[in-house]
Amino acid sequence: MDALCPSPPGPSRPQRNYERIGEGTGTSFCQTLIHLLKGNIGTGLLGLPLAVKNAGLVLGPVSLLCMGVIAVHCMRVLVKCSRHLSGKLSRPSLTYGEAVQYGMENVSWLRRHSQWGKQTVNLFLIITQLGFCCVYFVFLSDNIKQVVEAANATTFSCQMNHTNQTQVLVPSFDSRLYMLCFLPAVILLVFTPNLKYLAPLSLVANLVMTASLVLIYFYSITNITYPIDLPKVGRAKDYPLFFGTAIFAFEGIGVVLPLENKMQRPQSFIHVLYLGMGIVTFLYISLGTIGYMCFGEHIGGSITLNLPNCWMYQAVKLLYCFGIFITFALQFYVPAEILIPPVVARVSPRWERAVDLLLRTILVIFTCALAVLIPELDLVISLVGSLSSSFLALIFPPLLQIVTFHSEGLSPLATLKNIVISLIGIVGFLTGTYIAIEQIIY
Repeated sequence: MDALCPSPPGPSRPQRNYERIGEGTGTSFCQTLIHLLKGNIGTGLLGLPLAVKNAGLVLGPVSLLCMGVIAVHCMRVLVKCSRHLSGKLSRPSLTYGEAVQYGMENVSWLRRHSQWGKQTVNLFLIITQLGFCCVYFVFLSDNIKQVVEAANATTFSCQMNHTNQTQVLVPSFDSRLYMLCFLPAVILLVFTPNLKYLAPLSLVANLVMTASLVLIYFYSITNITYPIDLPKVGRAKDYPLFFGTAIFAFEGIGVVLPLENKMQRPQSFIHVLYLGMGIVTFLYISLGTIGYMCFGEHIGGSITLNLPNCWMYQAVKLLYCFGIFITFALQFYVPAEILIPPVVARVSPRWERAVDLLLRTILVIFTCALAVLIPELDLVISLVGSLSSSFLALIFPPLLQIVTFHSEGLSPLATLKNIVISLIGIVGFLTGTYIAIEQIIY
């Protein structure tokens, strides 16, 4: 939680209960909005043009809009349940796992298993965050490989040639070897004792990623060819891949409670949520649609892989890679904080630091090994989205609302709505995971 939104100076969280009615120094409306945007915009955005291709030029944007509405609704449900349970327990705030745990305690036959709820949420948080780290390894290797191979032919002319835009003139080694080259640098990055030391680099990374997105939009909009002859509806067997990529992009629910808990006026958080996710949904639909219209059937797993062979857009790839490299530490922080402290607590103080660094190294090597095994960016994104993000974003929040308000008369219509949303998530999980694994094996 502190990694995603650092605590403001002052007393610890239990002592700051009074600040939740606006008398303290928590994050402001604008600060919370920036954090929310930062937590939702990453590599998933760059993979959405391929997702729209899998769904179709018309069905894709419509499906993204529907998924955005459902995802935002689930975020609001999670905040509502957390507020209700924290008020009931006289606690200032709850984590996602704690909310599920205490919600299950409202149902008599689930009470004895409530700890499992927290552990299950933490498990999926670990899978999701380590999955993001795997995606980052593949993204870095694919883009840097492309820049290196095209270096001798890079020019100042950004002409479009209607194929995969970057021309490869000097073939280099396999992308998996690039991942191994990044491994030592990433290990040193996660050795950073406190994320506050990365704050200046993180600010620079946010600025260069924003500038890169502006240039990607500009190129895509100005190079759409007419007439547009692309399928309005994609193949049915490709739609589960669309679901996985889309839910991977929308899986920002993990940052919702930390941001709400740190806000100076948490009663205003719902307005932040609607505004921020409205902006995110617009970016997702617009870049997904425009990118597919620009590059058509040649669209890659990331739109950066289709940018032309000129210095400006090669710089865009390098700048975005720098931003993703720094973001790796933020994404890695969550599973590290769940997995490492219980192990370190079992060793003598003399060995604590060494064991901490060893476990961090093992986790990074594990994510790199998974990326080496599956070096296909689009399939890794779809698999991570279908396998874990669907649970956190679509399945758990509606079920949490059912158990939280179980004894307080939740309306049959609300119960039906929650069941339908959870079923959508379960179907997406089963079909998306199956198709992604099938494609990976193929």
